[in-house]
Amino acid sequence: MADVFTKAKRSEVMSRIRSRGNRATEVALVYLLRRHGITGWRRHPAMFGKPDFVFRPARLVVFVDGCFWHACPRHLRRPASNRGFWKRKLLANHARALLVNRTLRQRGWRVLRIWEHALTRKHEARCGRRILRWLAAARPRVRPAVVKGGGGGKLKGQSSKLKGNSKLQEPSARRRVC
Repeated sequence: MADVFTKAKRSEVMSRIRSRGNRATEVALVYLLRRHGITGWRRHPAMFGKPDFVFRPARLVVFVDGCFWHACPRHLRRPASNRGFWKRKLLANHARALLVNRTLRQRGWRVLRIWEHALTRKHEARCGRRILRWLAAARPRVRPAVVKGGGGGKLKGQSSKLKGNSKLQEPSARRRVC
């Protein structure tokens, strides 16, 4: 059926339609967090970049990136029509995500981005472990040092951080497995 509007009018009408957020993916992450016993998160705080979830004590923000809107290398299917528009749109989305990451990191936050496809049952366990790893990396893991000689095993006032355990270090921000 032919469109009742001209091309310019249709463009104007469509430009006024606003999204309602990525509710389905966020709800899927809520269920994942609950199944893995992960607590302490808040949704949609008033912060720069509008993160989907925030763990304030851990200074961690979590974004759930849709495979289409953020050009997932595994699942992106570029639209056949209006290629120029979609290329600019997806590049702008990517540039905005980089700006948000950089700004939040400068403000002392750690940024975790999760692909939409990581919220499936097949990848759920890996994604849950990844979130737990990021949260564990934020908590201070200290072991009291024992004073040698004369103290009889007294604890120092300062404690040293554990070293050498690569699993406890913060994962790379560029690598997004899930």
